Amino acid sequence: MPGDPVIDIHEGSAAARAALVGLDGKPGVSKPDSILTVDNVVRRFGGMTAVSVDHLEVQRGVITALIGPNGAGKTTFFNLITGFDKPSSAPRLIGGPKAGEAAKWEFNGTPLGMTGAAKVAKQGMVRTFQLTKALARMTVMDNMLLGARDQPGENLFISLIKPLWAAREKEVHAKAEELLQRFKLYEKKDDLAASLSGGQKKLLEMARALMSDPTMIMLDEPMAGVNPALTQSLLGHIQALRDDGMTVLFVEHDMHMVRHISDWVVVMAEGRVVAEGPPGDVMEDQAVIDAYLGAHHNTDLGDDSLLTDEVAEELAKEISEEDANTEGEKK
Repeated sequence: MPGDPVIDIHEGSAAARAALVGLDGKPGVSKPDSILTVDNVVRRFGGMTAVSVDHLEVQRGVITALIGPNGAGKTTFFNLITGFDKPSSAPRLIGGPKAGEAAKWEFNGTPLGMTGAAKVAKQGMVRTFQLTKALARMTVMDNMLLGARDQPGENLFISLIKPLWAAREKEVHAKAEELLQRFKLYEKKDDLAASLSGGQKKLLEMARALMSDPTMIMLDEPMAGVNPALTQSLLGHIQALRDDGMTVLFVEHDMHMVRHISDWVVVMAEGRVVAEGPPGDVMEDQAVIDAYLGAHHNTDLGDDSLLTDEVAEELAKEISEEDANTEGEKK
């Protein structure tokens, strides 16, 4: 409307990050402007509890990292809240969410419990996967076009009348070209997706997700299998998404990346949220160090020079002690 104030999305992103300053970093802490709220979500596989989250909130407009050791339940948690899996309805374990309380989660004020993946995506929450889901026998451009919403030409009867869908198809095609340019994939637009490198497939999956104009994007290990030449490009794209006003929630094992780009960190261990807070605080939390990061938590695993003689000797000593204990148990 004429006369309405112009809102700078970059200022909004900075304000969202500033709102986190000073928050008590206890698990389940309330956020000033949460876009996702999760309560009493439990998932079991046989006798094993993979996820048991009492309460978690994700702040709007920031980059939140979800970290934890292998088997902590991070990907399962992603699957649950995006509709690719359903929570268990069995009674809760002692120490977990309260017995009898149903699992529920809300995105942007809309309840999404038990909602299918397609409807979750339509609400504006989309995700990528650890293993890329690019359709290998389709071109890069065709992969992009599949991600767009509101395409009237997909209707059998409307597709017979070109004037009803031609304008929208032109818009979608232009948007796909713009995103491919942004992600440095435009020159590959007519190539089969199978011909892309692992890093380029990650970029394609992220670009395709943006075709649906999401409010929040969830990235499952975006750096896995990506060569160093593309790592910096992916980092820049993720930060650009936040600066454009999008909320980002990502799973990652690369602690250097987590320190570098995340505004808030949530730590999972054995299916539970055990800590959360600003990256610097979480990395120095003794409980997190003991449960996940280990004694060498300040070691950047992406730097080959960091395996010093002292570290190597310490690791050799630990292995030797473990072997001695094992031999003692056998006797």
